[in-house]
Amino acid sequence: MNDLIIAYQGVEGAYSHLACKNAYPKSLTIACDTFADAMKLVESGTANLAMIPVENSTAGRVEEMYRLIPELKLNIVKEHFEPVRHCLLGVQGSSLKSIKTVASHPQALAQCYKNISKYGFKAEAKFDTAGSAKEIKKLNDPTKAAIASKLAAKLYDLVILDENFGDKIGNTTRFIVLSNESTTPKYDKKEEFITSLVFNVRDIPAALYKALGGFATNGVNLLKLESYSPKGDLKVSQFHLDIDSHPHHPSFILALEELSFFAKDIKFLGTYRKDSYRVNI
Repeated sequence: MNDLIIAYQGVEGAYSHLACKNAYPKSLTIACDTFADAMKLVESGTANLAMIPVENSTAGRVEEMYRLIPELKLNIVKEHFEPVRHCLLGVQGSSLKSIKTVASHPQALAQCYKNISKYGFKAEAKFDTAGSAKEIKKLNDPTKAAIASKLAAKLYDLVILDENFGDKIGNTTRFIVLSNESTTPKYDKKEEFITSLVFNVRDIPAALYKALGGFATNGVNLLKLESYSPKGDLKVSQFHLDIDSHPHHPSFILALEELSFFAKDIKFLGTYRKDSYRVNI
């Protein structure tokens, strides 16, 4: 799509920036300090979409984003899976032997834990992967390295000391694309969809078991179940579901009827097509 403006958290060269370019090659991008800032740009109409990471195959869910999902004002319109190849980057003239500390986002540090330990580097948590690359470029210290993308190395003229610094091959991050628009794609039984929603359970025995029972009895697959404690109340549980279906599918309709008996404050976050990554694995 042409002329799309996509907001993302991070600085130029971040994996979220890379995801924007791979999912929407002709788009314009806006870097933001936080996930909330990126979403606010979409809410205000400054950007059309926000590219937000929610989970990684190595390090698990992006905790901060899952705290924001229950309060989401935007709609999920797409998912995108981005392969992550962590590179160890240093300034010109540095080497593996000269490095003492390595900086990056906590998620990236977690995904490179074994290699960081192997070399005996001191890990420093930073706000962003590409931001760490930008910082070591400014410091120009051969004892400092960053974990970031090849794009970051190119943008900040850094040396790639190890282009496969991640602990696992096949490391992948799942992103959701958020929009102000609330359009639901037309149901087609030949296509595969995901529907995301959040709900609270009623204060009755086995409420969650009963709320989810309708999906089991109607043969509807659940892809994800996340739990939260709403702000200011540890006595109430809120749940996020990714459902392997479309809301117009007959089985989904029946499952939703049962859910409504035992749940309250059901909020749809969006229905979108499965990324080809899911279909091909």
